[in-house]
Amino acid sequence: MIRIWLLVNVFVFSALPGFAADCDPPEVLADNLFPSVKLATSMGDIVVELNRRRAPASSNNFLRYALDGLYDNTIFHRVIPDFVVQGGGYDKEFNERPTFPAVINESGNGLKNNQWTIAMARFEDPHSAKAQFYFNLQDNDNLDPSSRHWGYTVFGEVIEGQDILQKIAGVKTHYSPLLDAPDVPESPVMLNQVTVLPADY
Repeated sequence: MIRIWLLVNVFVFSALPGFAADCDPPEVLADNLFPSVKLATSMGDIVVELNRRRAPASSNNFLRYALDGLYDNTIFHRVIPDFVVQGGGYDKEFNERPTFPAVINESGNGLKNNQWTIAMARFEDPHSAKAQFYFNLQDNDNLDPSSRHWGYTVFGEVIEGQDILQKIAGVKTHYSPLLDAPDVPESPVMLNQVTVLPADY
């Protein structure tokens, strides 16, 4: 069965054995602490600004997937209105895309899972985030860390395209036997290309 990365407050999965967090992914675009990245989707463009000051490992991780083209021609495989839009892991045939090692959990960085932020999806293991990410469609305080549990790492915010995310949130979803999961769009919502924008954007 194809693995699916889901937020554990909704679906609980056992942590996979052998995960080793990549505490220090290779730094790229070192001269830009707040790079902007455009996600060209089949429903319009979304632009996010990453926060490498607060979430350096997660931001560098996202950037290397983007620069290597590993997010191109993937789908948003999980859409829940008033909660999240999640993608970054599968092509439209639900084949998993290649991944780098997992990154360290940076959820204690002070960035909250507020509306229009972008964060890393993971398994129950707090340090299991690899490629998949999600957009918060509302303030999801339950995804932030507390004294009792790890949270989900926020590493940037949407600066353009909030209306596009609202459109994606409105698509029809169903249970997918291929992913063995609900909330999968009936018609693929494509992430066609991810582009790192110039530093002066």
